Amino acid sequence: MKKLKRSIHIIGLNSFKIEDLSQEVLELFHKVKNIAAPHTYLNEIKGWVSMKFIEEKNFYESKSNLDLINWLKSNTNDVILISRGDPLWFGIGRILLNNFSKEELFFYPSNTCLQLAFSRLKTSWQDVKVVSIHGRETNELIKLLKSKEKGIAILTDPKNNNLELIRQNLKELDLENFYEFWLCEEIGSKNERIRFISHKENLPKGVSDLNVVILLHKERNYLNKNLPLFGISDNTFKTFNDRPNLLTKREIRIQILADLELPEIGTLLDIGSGSGTIGLEALRLRPNLKLISIDKRFGSQLLVKENAKKLGVSPSKIIECDVKQFLTDDLNNLFSDSNRVVIGGCDKKTKIEIIETISKFLKNGDIIVLPIVTYEVLQIISNSLRKLNYETNINLIQTFKGLSISEGTRFEPNNPVFVIKGRKK
Repeated sequence: MKKLKRSIHIIGLNSFKIEDLSQEVLELFHKVKNIAAPHTYLNEIKGWVSMKFIEEKNFYESKSNLDLINWLKSNTNDVILISRGDPLWFGIGRILLNNFSKEELFFYPSNTCLQLAFSRLKTSWQDVKVVSIHGRETNELIKLLKSKEKGIAILTDPKNNNLELIRQNLKELDLENFYEFWLCEEIGSKNERIRFISHKENLPKGVSDLNVVILLHKERNYLNKNLPLFGISDNTFKTFNDRPNLLTKREIRIQILADLELPEIGTLLDIGSGSGTIGLEALRLRPNLKLISIDKRFGSQLLVKENAKKLGVSPSKIIECDVKQFLTDDLNNLFSDSNRVVIGGCDKKTKIEIIETISKFLKNGDIIVLPIVTYEVLQIISNSLRKLNYETNINLIQTFKGLSISEGTRFEPNNPVFVIKGRKK
């Protein structure tokens, strides 16, 4: 086997103190003459040489580009390459493995900046999602924001105004009050600084290029007086993190509420209510309505109660049961002179069964509204409504949200939804 001419030692640092080096790394530093380091480390490491009377070194300012790769290949003797934290964690390690054999690479990781940052914040980070936008667009970050992860740690890029982009994305997704914004600079160094920044204050000036952002979900107390009359933000409502479909999105909810033509007095039956978004917002618009909320999923009753409290409204009934069981009860006593029905969250067979049963009790002018996601189900439901003597109206709701990227604004589509409205004749 051919003997390798030299080794490349990739050393991760989190401190500029030579005393913090392990004995193994310290011996390497004494022995190896060629050292590459980023400009933010170079002066400090040069100081080790003069301070500790170490033999003079050949220093190279590394920029994680092709020039660095060529410099490493040009050296026939051992080389030290200084990195930050763990070189194999969003670091130079991946690039090196693509250009050199594993046999000539040796890694000496230190703690990552995020390990240190979360230790300073005294917060567990085992459920935190990590994303790098260093030299990348914010696509992956936007996905994490839209899924409302409990915590997001972001490796930033000072050249792309990343801090402004993150703040703008939070605003565009209406998440400014959903997360705490922590700016962590030069973690592990003597200039370390960690700051909580409110969405109401401007970003600070003179932020170090060596920074990461940590977003932590915070519990928010909503006051009824602070809510808009119509089109309440999705983030106002509590839902289960692993069941985002329990919440009808704002854009769809607005159309459904409009199609319901809510009367001042009457009964609104919200079937498959999930988090209760439609019925509860209807009550804010028409406080004298009688709302009956029904959902079979475990915990849905408590969820609707908590959201009702947030909105300052009082449903007449919140029922946690299978709607088929509900349909076996005497429904005559539930309905009034003016009735509205929303049906969501069940299969097409159940939808048809609900429509057929409830139609026996609905009167001329009463309205049923259903959000539907597939064209095939839409056809079946619309045919069923017409057979039962309903006048139907269909809207396809397709909205796009503008999200800031480094070069401007990109429009991301939300899932299209059919909203079918049936008025009893």
